[in-house]
Amino acid sequence: MTKIENYIGGELVAPVLGRYLDNFEPATGEVYSQLPDSDERDVERAVEAAKAAFPAWSMTPAEERFAILMRLVALIERDLDALALAESTDNGKPVSLARSLDIPRAASNFRFYATAAMHTGNESHDTTGVAINYTLRQPLGVVGCISPWNLPLYLFTWKIAPAIAAGCTVVAKPSEVTPMTAYLLSKLCIEAGLPAGVLNIVQGTGPKVGSAIVSHKDVKAISFTGGTKTGEEIARVAAPMFKKLSLELGGKNPNIIFADCNYEEMLVTTVRSSFSNQGEICLCGSRIFVERPLYDRFKEDFVVRVSALRIGDPRDASTNVGAIVSEPHFEKIMSYIVLARQEGGQILAGGKQALLEDRCANGWFIEPTIIEGLLHDCRTNQEEIFGPVVTIMPFDTEEEVLSYANSVRYGLSATVWTENLSRAHRVSSQLEAGIVWVNCWLLRDLRTPFGGVKDSGVGREGGFEALRFFTEEKNVCIKI
Repeated sequence: MTKIENYIGGELVAPVLGRYLDNFEPATGEVYSQLPDSDERDVERAVEAAKAAFPAWSMTPAEERFAILMRLVALIERDLDALALAESTDNGKPVSLARSLDIPRAASNFRFYATAAMHTGNESHDTTGVAINYTLRQPLGVVGCISPWNLPLYLFTWKIAPAIAAGCTVVAKPSEVTPMTAYLLSKLCIEAGLPAGVLNIVQGTGPKVGSAIVSHKDVKAISFTGGTKTGEEIARVAAPMFKKLSLELGGKNPNIIFADCNYEEMLVTTVRSSFSNQGEICLCGSRIFVERPLYDRFKEDFVVRVSALRIGDPRDASTNVGAIVSEPHFEKIMSYIVLARQEGGQILAGGKQALLEDRCANGWFIEPTIIEGLLHDCRTNQEEIFGPVVTIMPFDTEEEVLSYANSVRYGLSATVWTENLSRAHRVSSQLEAGIVWVNCWLLRDLRTPFGGVKDSGVGREGGFEALRFFTEEKNVCIKI
């Protein structure tokens, strides 16, 4: 059985107290590895290593940082199959999804920020005849990056790549539910020649490791992706310490379908946007609103397409829907299906545990579930479920559907399907969401900022925004 180690000061090390936690494979329900049960002692070691590395790394030319990060890109691409299998085993997602999305995107994150760091500029202002002012952007120092379990390597690298490229040193915590790909990445960092202490990975739980990173006086900024309740606690601790914060939190995203849409393209994409990664993507459209003239046709076709999705072993290339990430999360999702029935919902498809055979007989699988007949403001339609469960309901007017869409506490993303250009602009501008996709879903350009509004978080990741987040501005005024 693999014993995962922390990555501190350029070395793979055991936790200070020598304690470990079991790591379960969702598809089988069995322990397949162990991860460090680290605490504040391990975080302290990591912060000290990061502090020691910062002076040299912050002064390393962008071209040299670029070369090191590009070596890491090449190693990730070399080990794509092994990383994809590890992520599938850890997370329960189909290995085909990990191969096509998660691991390639991890490589892209490093490639983009390695390049972007060489193309940042500083502003200057000429106070005519008096002085010249210019703004320096300098790396913050030691920063903390805490990532979730749903897209383990993809989101982990999305945080650490801009921080490292900007010249910061990092203390990072992957989710304790999915620790394996971060562990494998630490080995690749050693192989790539990343200087000791630039990246430090401390494995363990949020209450022990995450809290210690957030509250540490020498950690200058926190980039966190995860649940809104955890984000609230991070803000309570970090705000009085005047740390910079980027919090990408929960979502309850609307998918608005107008009758004039490109129907087949909409249908194919809506199946994907509802159930990719078992619905365990913060950007999945979990509330589907369909204009009434199209509703009956959509409902019939959607049920047929969703019912045809293959639930199976994540290692099987033909699997569309894999396992739920953990037993507690499995129980949470099933409880919401029970709640939906209590609130008057009718199950059109799914609604049950999926029972598999052989290797996956004890795994945590749920049938893709479609529910109709619920009010827009019931708990099922207001609270984040984060699983393969969607609700559908008809609407008559733009005003009506906008009131439904904006009624939740969250504002991460939204999707709109229409061929009417004026409507697309009009509805997009009125949706309370950090990103709106029109006639598409999950198209991401790394040059653009990303983040939510309302209880979906503060700050922006992606693009040059992320590089700026990990720097501080200094004004220099020189008298002429």
